[in-house]
Amino acid sequence: MSFDDHPGVSRRRPREPDLSGLVRRDGVRIAWDVYDADRPTLVLMPTWSIIDSRFWKFQLPYLARHFRVVTFDGRGSGRSGTPSGAASYSDSEYAADTLAVLDGTGTDRAILVGLSSAVAWTLHVAADHPDRVSGIVAIGASCKLTVPDETRVGHRFDEPVDRPTGWATYNEHYWLHGGVESFVDFFAHQMFHEPHSTKQVEDFLAWAAPISGRTLADTTAGRLGLHGAQAEAIEPLCAAVTCPVLAVHGTEDRVRPASISRRLTELTGGSLVLLDGVGHGPPMREPVRTNHLIRDFADRVHPRGPALTWTRARARRRRALYLSSPIGLGHARRDLAIVRELRERDPDLQVEWLAQPPVTRVLEEAGELVHPASRWLASESSHIEDECAEHDLHAFQAIRRMDEILVNNFMVFDDVVSEASYDLVIADEAWEIDHFLHENPELKRFSYAWLTDFVGWLPMPSGGPEEASLCADYNAEMIEQRARYRRLRDRSVFVGRPDDVVDETFGEGLPGIREWTADNFDFCGYVSGFTPPDEEEIARLRAELGYGEDDLVCLVTVGGSGVGAALLHRVLDSVPLARRLVPQLRFLIVCGPRIDPRSLPRRRGAAVRGYLPELYRHLAACDLAVVQGGLTTCMELTANQRPFVYVPLQNHFEQNFHVTHRLERYGAGRRLAYEDAQDPEVLAEAIATCVQAGGQHYRPVETDGAARAAGLLAELL
Repeated sequence: MSFDDHPGVSRRRPREPDLSGLVRRDGVRIAWDVYDADRPTLVLMPTWSIIDSRFWKFQLPYLARHFRVVTFDGRGSGRSGTPSGAASYSDSEYAADTLAVLDGTGTDRAILVGLSSAVAWTLHVAADHPDRVSGIVAIGASCKLTVPDETRVGHRFDEPVDRPTGWATYNEHYWLHGGVESFVDFFAHQMFHEPHSTKQVEDFLAWAAPISGRTLADTTAGRLGLHGAQAEAIEPLCAAVTCPVLAVHGTEDRVRPASISRRLTELTGGSLVLLDGVGHGPPMREPVRTNHLIRDFADRVHPRGPALTWTRARARRRRALYLSSPIGLGHARRDLAIVRELRERDPDLQVEWLAQPPVTRVLEEAGELVHPASRWLASESSHIEDECAEHDLHAFQAIRRMDEILVNNFMVFDDVVSEASYDLVIADEAWEIDHFLHENPELKRFSYAWLTDFVGWLPMPSGGPEEASLCADYNAEMIEQRARYRRLRDRSVFVGRPDDVVDETFGEGLPGIREWTADNFDFCGYVSGFTPPDEEEIARLRAELGYGEDDLVCLVTVGGSGVGAALLHRVLDSVPLARRLVPQLRFLIVCGPRIDPRSLPRRRGAAVRGYLPELYRHLAACDLAVVQGGLTTCMELTANQRPFVYVPLQNHFEQNFHVTHRLERYGAGRRLAYEDAQDPEVLAEAIATCVQAGGQHYRPVETDGAARAAGLLAELL
């Protein structure tokens, strides 16, 4: 199984290994990956065989930008071999595997980073081979130091237990007789007992699913020195360690108490960082803090090059960093409109963009300055495309599964704002920025504004009670963050009016979305970025675009991602029938930047185009449009009083609830379910009916939204 096939890992990894390979030691294969660089090496150690090296997914991309990184799956897990017997899993065996990986990857010396059980293995290597280890980061140490541990009192691993519960299920007899799944569920919730840890628990359960009772029993007995395995005392090893040691431990660790790490630092002369309120899995539950701790320690062990330049505050140019969501191009157009208005107020303002394709294409065509660190951003659009089926995108779950990408992109942002001074950061639905700033408020060193055009995760009916519970949990976390750190956002701007907010609740026992949004946001109105043309301008525009006076032009567009390819095919299937109903009808099919026009069939009366940078001109000049349920395109058509058919992506909560509600408020568009759009006759009839209906009378869309938004932001400068 490849890394990409593992549950809980984004299909598009932020960073792929540069080298992968195997070493064989005493007949056991050990699989390793190298993220190469001409810098000091970090080895992210395996941990207990219940999971493999996937648990470092939030650390890998960030650390690999700053260091050479090596990872490997420990014996009994992942892609590595699974020998039999407890003796094969003693601490000394894992330490020997580590040395074999160092040799196999050409690593002379490294900092070893271990979680839980792996801390003992790092001590073995550092004590016996001090020339190979330049430092140790010990996270949630679970090594056999003689300190009190109230969680395990009275529970024996190797004695049968009748009807065990809780920590009594940490028992080889229970595992060997079918109790592994129950124990894994218990252990996952001990690992991640902090509120709002649903994704961490979900990942852990998926990763632990392959483990057998036999392997789990052998690996545990090996560490404990049972059934013929040898267990070496840890205290003498600690005394022999000469390299720097950093111990990190959660104060609410329910697996191993923090007193173990405190004792470890006493014996090694190391330093201790306690994470207040944190459990046993900081790399997954507190990735930003964990990443900083590892990097700061490594930088002390291996000091970096020349210092950064600091500029006196009065000599600094006024600067803003703008983050624009890459999922669809609508954000880019409205953000450019807002920036134009900001520059009207402050012509000397320097705006830099941290963005990714396809947004960067729009920005570069507009002459904007894209920050060079943008190249480190992992593609959210590609992830969304990987998640979609035929006109089906489970948006909420897709974003949950994008966590590896979101952590990577936040860490890129954090590097950018750490190395340069910005007066203002503007985040247009950059979810990772808002979430992790609230989780790590000490990182805010700038004025900060958050923009969005919807509020609230809403469950799709197909997700049942489980999805309703997950959405409520995500909403509750956001509400708690805002209540605790209301000062963090200097502006919360809703792109729309109060009535554009859905009249729903965040979940059982939670406030109403509309009421809460009114209390927590400023409203700028819709941001279109243009003034709708009058009839004379439309006639001139149609002539410039090559439309004949008698032509009826149906524009078909599906946004900036590749999710809409299925709808383009369905429309092309209906073209002959629609033209039979309305002979003068012609179609312009716009693929956008991520769908290859050559992948679509050809139909008489239908022209297929790729990316159109001035799509808004075609939206204003067409007689009819067929689109997905994306807000920007639908609202441009509404502002232009154009008839349109919109087909929301199945299971896309925003398009099915938030966008649909707003369009209904404006009296705009005809909604068509995709299951109906699959019938060429139904789709052709909808197209013909809309185009024959002629002029529309939607509620007018405001044209000063960009100016209003800029006014709210300018106050922060």
